Order: sequence, then structure tokens, then C-alpha cells
Amino acid sequence: MLPWNAEDLTFDESTFSGVSRLFPLPNLVMFPHVMQPLHVFEQRYRDMLNEALDGDGFLAMSVIKGDEQVERPEVCSHVCVGRIVTHHRLEDGRYNVLLLGMRRARIVRELNSGKPFREAELELIDDLYPGAGHASRDQLQRELTEKFGESLKGGEAVDDAIRSFLSEEAPLGVLTDLVSFAAPLDVADKCQLLGESNVDRRAQLLVDWLDARSAAANPKPVTHPAHNMAVPKLLFPPKFSVN
Repeated sequence: MLPWNAEDLTFDESTFSGVSRLFPLPNLVMFPHVMQPLHVFEQRYRDMLNEALDGDGFLAMSVIKGDEQVERPEVCSHVCVGRIVTHHRLEDGRYNVLLLGMRRARIVRELNSGKPFREAELELIDDLYPGAGHASRDQLQRELTEKFGESLKGGEAVDDAIRSFLSEEAPLGVLTDLVSFAAPLDVADKCQLLGESNVDRRAQLLVDWLDARSAAANPKPVTHPAHNMAVPKLLFPPKFSVN
């Protein structure tokens, strides 16, 4: 396993050519500031990884939104450019990789490179902090931290590390990316967040979605208007009998 150094954690635009290898997966939406382990076993993606390791070390994680069984499945228009920070090559040629998300990007066009893997010209996207939202940004950050913390109650052991991060003071953009990656949201919702450069809008979307999920998971009992009695929520259609 090759170690990484501090330079791997920073993104120097001068080292990025504007063209990147695409690594399309069906259910993984990668975000900046997130570390993701990957197991690479298909030959075309081994070739992709070999080229990346010999070159700039960048991969663009893209999300398949069409039929993944076709030769070139349709992918979402936004990607996360990541850097390989460490890797381990197994005896049979497979790789275990640790990828650090670096930047949002938009696919400008795919290239016909003749390689076994896909490549695309990308436009990097900067986080946008609108001046008009400055006054309410601190409140939005506190609200997002609280809502996300509530969603983690009773969760997995990894939640301890996330809670520790939440206790630190982090920029709202970084916080939204961590929450977007870790929160139990639909892939389509996460793709929308990946494509949203406005940090305040990302944070508000997350607060609204976490609120909606919390309300759905903890429905209030229906009260009978005449007797002020709680009416149990009936399941329809009813479950099958054990008979």
C-alpha cells in the first residue's frame, strides 16, 4: 500500500489538463472532501488506473443514470474529480484504491480517444457563496449540523467520526459535501447536490430533505376531530397473512 503526503490533499489547477478519465458507477455519487475506497477489477478500468498512476493521478467519478448493461451507459452531466492518494496492486492485477474527492466539474463533451475506458473534457466548478446570503449563513450551518446529527442517531460506528467532524468548525461548503455523501438520500438527489455550485442553496436543499425524511420516518398520529383521540395509522394494502 503506497502512502500519501500532504500534497495529495490539495488541488492545483495548473496540474489539471481539463481532460479526465471517467469512472462510471451506478450508485456511488462522489463529493469533494470525501475519501472513498474503490476495488478495481475490470480490465478496462485496470488500464485506466495504470494510466492515471503513470500520469496526473486524477479520475472523474461519474454516475450512471441509464441502463448500466449497455456498452456506453448514459451518465449524469456532473462529476467529482478525485485524486488517487494511495493504492495497492494485487497479484492478479486488481487494485484497491483510496480516492480523495477534489472538485466538482461538468462534462463539456466526451472524447473519442480509442481507449478501452471513457474520457471527457471537463469544466471545473467553484463553490459560490452569494453575498446576499451571508447574514443567514451561520444559522443555516447550525440548522444543517443539527438535522444531520439527528439523522445519525442509532447509526453505525462510522457515525462517531462524522459526529467528531461536525463538532469542528468547518466551512459550509465542506459541511454540505460531507452531509450530501453520508446522508441516506436518493441517487438523483445526490446528483442534484453535486451539480449545485451555490453553497447556500445546497445547504437549504439538505435541510429540507432531512426534514422531510425525518417527518416520514416519525409520522404524527392522526387525531379524531370529534373525540380528540389518536387514530392508529392503518396499513393499506394490509400485509399478507401467514396462512
